[in-house]
Amino acid sequence: MTGSGSRFRTVLARLMRLIAIGVALPALGLGAAIAAAPAQAAVPDHWGFAYVNIPVGIPDPSHQAGSWPAPFKVTVAPGAPGQEFVRFPRIASAGGVVHVTAVADIAVWCQAQRWFPSGLDEIAVVRCFRPGGVPMFVPFAVTFTRSSPGPVPPGHAYAYVHYSGVIASQFTSSGGPVIVTPVGPGSWLVRLPGLGSAGFSGNVQVTAADPVRPAKCKLAAWKPQPAEQDLLVRCFDQLASPLNTGWSLSYQRGRAITGTQPAAYAYTFDNLPLVIGPYAPLPSAVNLNSLAGLNTIRAAGLGLRFVAFPRVGVLPSTVIVTAFGPNPDFCNLLTIWGTAGAQVLVRDVACYTAFGLRQTQASLVTYTSAR
Repeated sequence: MTGSGSRFRTVLARLMRLIAIGVALPALGLGAAIAAAPAQAAVPDHWGFAYVNIPVGIPDPSHQAGSWPAPFKVTVAPGAPGQEFVRFPRIASAGGVVHVTAVADIAVWCQAQRWFPSGLDEIAVVRCFRPGGVPMFVPFAVTFTRSSPGPVPPGHAYAYVHYSGVIASQFTSSGGPVIVTPVGPGSWLVRLPGLGSAGFSGNVQVTAADPVRPAKCKLAAWKPQPAEQDLLVRCFDQLASPLNTGWSLSYQRGRAITGTQPAAYAYTFDNLPLVIGPYAPLPSAVNLNSLAGLNTIRAAGLGLRFVAFPRVGVLPSTVIVTAFGPNPDFCNLLTIWGTAGAQVLVRDVACYTAFGLRQTQASLVTYTSAR
C-alpha cells in the first residue's frame, strides 16, 4: 500500500508540473480509460439556448433560440434555493450536453445538476452557488445540444462528452470514440481521436454536472496532437478541494457551441490574461470570427477582461465562458453581453479565486447567434 501511495504521489506530481505549463499528457495509468461507442459526424438535431434573467416565466426573448418551432418559448420555474428548471420546448432528447455560465457582478457560479426529456420538452436543472456552497438565484446563460450523424465541412470539428463516472453521452464529428481516463482526484484526461490539429485550434467549454453537491469544473490543460485533442478536466468542491463529480465538455472548431453553423458566431482563448491589450489571441485558430472580424481582449480591472467580437452581433445570441488552468478558480460574466451595431461586447469576463476574490485568470469564451 505504501508503494502504491508513493507511486500515486509521484505520478500526480508529474501531472501537476505538466498542467502548470498548460499542456495535457498521455494517460498515466491511474484508473481505467473509458471509451464510448463511436458515432459518425456531427449535426445537431436538437439545440437551444437561453439567458435566464428571471426565476419564473419566459426569460429574455431576445436571448433565447432553439430548434423548436415558433411560437414556442423557453420557460423557467424555481425549485430549491438557487435552483431553476429550464424547459426547452419540443426538443426532448436522450443524452446531449448542457453548459451554463452565471451572469452577475458577484463571485458566483452555476452548474448543471441534470437534464432529461419531459414529454416533448427537454428540462435542464441548473443551480447557482456562492463560494462556500451557499445557493442563490442569479441570471445565467444556458445551452443544450444533442447531435446525430451528418456531414461536417472539411477542417471543421465538433465533439462533446457528458461524464458521470461513466460516459453518459458522447459525440465526435470524426466518428471515433471519446476516451476519458481518471488521472487523480477530481482530474480526468479527455481524448478526442480524429480531431487533431497541428497547433491550438478551436475552443473548449467545461461545465460541472452534479445533482446534489456544489461543484465547479474547468479546462486545466490542453495539448493538441496531430491525431487528437488531449484535454485535462479538473473539478473542485464549494471551495478548493478536488472533487470527483460529473461534468460536460464540448470542443468546437469552425462550429458554434451548439454544434450548429450560423452565419454569426465567434470564440476566443484569453491565453495572455496579464496583457493589458487590446490584443488578438494567437494562434488565430483559437480566435475565430465567422464574419472575418478581429476579436480582441483587453483588461478592464483586476480579474476583469473586456472581449469584443466585431461583425457578428445578431440577436438572439448567447455567451458561455470557462476558466483555464490547474487551480480551483472560476469565471463568470459580470453582466449580459451587449450588441452595439454589429459588435458583441462582453463587458466583462470576471474571474475569481475559489474563495471569491477577483483574480486575473486565463479563460475561453464562446459566442453564437441563432442565425
